Amino acid sequence: MIEYRIFRFPMYPLLARFFSSHQQALGVLFALLSAIGFSAKAIFIKLAYVEPVDAVTLLALRMVFSVPFFVFAMLHGRAQATPMARHDWLAVLLLGLVGYYLASFLDFLGLQYISAGLERMILFLYPTMVVLISALVFRAAIGRRVWFALLLSYVGIGLVFVHDFHITSDGLFMGSSLVFASALAYAIYLIGAGHTIARIGSMRFTAYAMTVACLACIAQFLLTHPLDDLQQSTRVYGLSIGMALFSTVMPAFALAAAMRRIGSMQTSMIGALGPVATIYLAYVFLAEQLSLTQLAGSGLVLIGVMMISMRKME
Repeated sequence: MIEYRIFRFPMYPLLARFFSSHQQALGVLFALLSAIGFSAKAIFIKLAYVEPVDAVTLLALRMVFSVPFFVFAMLHGRAQATPMARHDWLAVLLLGLVGYYLASFLDFLGLQYISAGLERMILFLYPTMVVLISALVFRAAIGRRVWFALLLSYVGIGLVFVHDFHITSDGLFMGSSLVFASALAYAIYLIGAGHTIARIGSMRFTAYAMTVACLACIAQFLLTHPLDDLQQSTRVYGLSIGMALFSTVMPAFALAAAMRRIGSMQTSMIGALGPVATIYLAYVFLAEQLSLTQLAGSGLVLIGVMMISMRKME
């Protein structure tokens, strides 16, 4: 019995350490998949716009192929979950409409005018918007370090904007404004989502909020377009399915899984790879140009956002 205990007790910390490191590795993997998946969305959209398809139709197709997965996840977890209060349902409805429907719609519109690289850079400003909104609404103090980080981020966006302006100025201001509004909608969503996620869980919240967004996008199409507009080319359908699977369903659940294993802060830090991934993917699949100005601007945005994210970790 003594020998059994001698050999048995050391196994507990070893197993605990192995399980912890295994979960950490899975969390990092899920965060990487989420960042790359969300980044690839812009590539799918730009490739689809080669065909005569508008933003509302393309967004509806994306959500038509996505919604079965979110409805399944919602129904699968419903039996085991505690009932939601009325204010939780209202929060899911409003946050799903703002954070996923409105933000996605504005992003799709903006990508009709600007490059995928600039789009991802502007979207990545959402942490800076969270800081500014918190300062305005909740009177949160902003220190010199944060102001410097904000300055770096927006100077970086300016450099990427100048890079794209030299290539083409047609619709650049319109597209940038739409994507900026998309990032603002997502920042508002993040500010409001924290308490709801804490109450009902990240996976459950993701399934419910994405289902709301999917239904809203489909309803918008039905109210504004004839059903004949769904008759698109095989290329558009293929890209829509790819966008639904690899840039909507997979990254949404991977993000929730990563946050559960390594926390929201580490997940957001790994998400900083998203803009870099978009620029590289746009270079490979869309033949978008890479210049020193663009790389310098991207670097400033990444540094600024990382400074703000690291401040939250302290």
